[in-house]
Amino acid sequence: MQSGHVDHVVDRKVAAADLSLSILITAASADRALRADERLKTLRSHTSANVQVVYWDPAPAVEASADVEVASLLAGGRRLGPPEQYLRGRWTDRDWRNVPGAFYGARTDSCWTGREIAPLHVVYEAEFGGEIVYRQPTNSSEVQLLLTAAWSDPFCAYAADGDEHWTLDLVRQWWTEREWLAAWIDQVQHQWSASDRADERDNAAGLVEFGRYLDDGLEADLRDYGFWLDNRRPRQPREALPSL
Repeated sequence: MQSGHVDHVVDRKVAAADLSLSILITAASADRALRADERLKTLRSHTSANVQVVYWDPAPAVEASADVEVASLLAGGRRLGPPEQYLRGRWTDRDWRNVPGAFYGARTDSCWTGREIAPLHVVYEAEFGGEIVYRQPTNSSEVQLLLTAAWSDPFCAYAADGDEHWTLDLVRQWWTEREWLAAWIDQVQHQWSASDRADERDNAAGLVEFGRYLDDGLEADLRDYGFWLDNRRPRQPREALPSL
């Protein structure tokens, strides 16, 4: 391994450790939990009220993110920097449990900082501890959180180029295999919900939310995403959505 790459990995390990330390501060954790809970209530109310949600393209926010601050209370004003420097995940390494969309994890490190930063978007898989994107961002603030999770990964194994690879047919194929995903979610969340480790219990809670989203909400979002993939624009009122 080249020395430059080693330095890069070490720097990101240190940055991830600093980020984890800052997030463990009680006040910050409580505030983040409250905001996450409020966001969940908003998402559920939209679903229950049948609010029409149009697909939001995160690409412009990613492209303009170099000067965006790292989403951490004690990050010291650090900027994310050019996204191409840390969004280096490869589509061929993408974990199958990532939901279709621009963002995905592809053999990330197992330092488990993703949920500390973006708990409404990230869960961990059980085999190697890699990070999975289970809910795509719907605004620039959520993009900032996911980019911070990616920035904190010393392997630089997140990516935001899913739109270059997904097609409506591939989304449909992923959706037809959702029962495998539901079974995995059920197994791991039951296993970790009784863990002695707080981080594993937190991941179990995230998996419960993933399961709820899979049951109610994700299909509508994927249909909107499928329309966008086919047309490269948001749908207009009364335009038909593709089926899955």
